Amino acid sequence: MALKATIFKAELQLSDLDRQHYGQYSLTLARHPSETDERLMVRLLAFTLFASENLSFCKGLSDEDEPDLWEQDLTGRITHWIEVGLPDEKRLRRACGRADRVSILTYGGRQADIWWQQNQTALGKQEKLQVLNLPPEQSQALAALAERTMTLSCTIQEQQLWLASDKENLQLEPRYWQQQG
Repeated sequence: MALKATIFKAELQLSDLDRQHYGQYSLTLARHPSETDERLMVRLLAFTLFASENLSFCKGLSDEDEPDLWEQDLTGRITHWIEVGLPDEKRLRRACGRADRVSILTYGGRQADIWWQQNQTALGKQEKLQVLNLPPEQSQALAALAERTMTLSCTIQEQQLWLASDKENLQLEPRYWQQQG
């Protein structure tokens, strides 16, 4: 018998001063049985970083043809493809061919460093691609906020994030390994 996804609900109040984007989002995240709290919360962070009215969570781990999140215009064209983790370089090349913009939010400490060393040259050729890395102590602190029902407030300014829940306040600073060309 197949295991079912666990549903998480998040109320997110966002003030992104860098992009002048402000919003209140009621989000539903399905955590795949093989997904950790850390990965789930990094997906939520990716939403926070790139939030827009048309950004949505996809099937992610359940579907190889979809990213973790994407933004589509009214015609169905993919305007932003967002991956979380350490995706395959070929997958990212395909994504760059399908979308106007591709972003990766990596995490995992040493594993992420090794992945970047192995893929940096090939990925550097992709002008539509930006790569961000979340340091391990920050992704682990983020994982500790995971609850089935969450109320979060986030302020983004000068590429720093202040994320607050009812039990903790975090300062997060993803590092840009590659800016979009």
